[in-house]
Amino acid sequence: MSLTREAQIKESLQRFQLPSYTEIPNVGLYLKQVVKYINDFLEPLQDDPLTVSMVSNYVKHKLIPNPIRKMYYREHIAYLFFIAVTKCVLSLEEIRFLLTLQEKNYDTDYTYNRFKTQLEDALHHLEGAEDRIPAASSEDSEGHILLRNTIITISHKIYMDKYFYYTQLAENETEKKAEENSKKESDAKTEHKV
Repeated sequence: MSLTREAQIKESLQRFQLPSYTEIPNVGLYLKQVVKYINDFLEPLQDDPLTVSMVSNYVKHKLIPNPIRKMYYREHIAYLFFIAVTKCVLSLEEIRFLLTLQEKNYDTDYTYNRFKTQLEDALHHLEGAEDRIPAASSEDSEGHILLRNTIITISHKIYMDKYFYYTQLAENETEKKAEENSKKESDAKTEHKV
């Protein structure tokens, strides 16, 4: 028995978890290793995986710091996780604005962990868990409010992408079964005539 669309979405979202900032390798990874590392974590969410040329473009456009002797460290990888997830709803200029705003007020460790926690909470909320993203208050900084709203937008975009993906998958399966049944009926008629 196949899972319902909602169950498929929930199962997909349950598999998603980002590493904490301190769990991100800080030993220096080459570009291809970084891309594989990030894509392995983001696989439950993405239809559009990160590529080597995307990362090179982000470096070229100064969205992330230059690699150190062609090696990417924890800070680079944290930036890339953020960019890879937010690029589905923000332009590169909007991502740059949000990163600059965060950098002015918070260190990378704090910003990344806040992003990770709020994204996971938002996705778990979509699968039926209690809403754990606190409402914005007048004391929140502009950076916190924008990050929160970006994460909510991303989580809804991911849900919609998953919904349409599983709907299309179910339609394709239905069409395939209908074609198989039609072929069986046609074969049975041909066999009956002989």
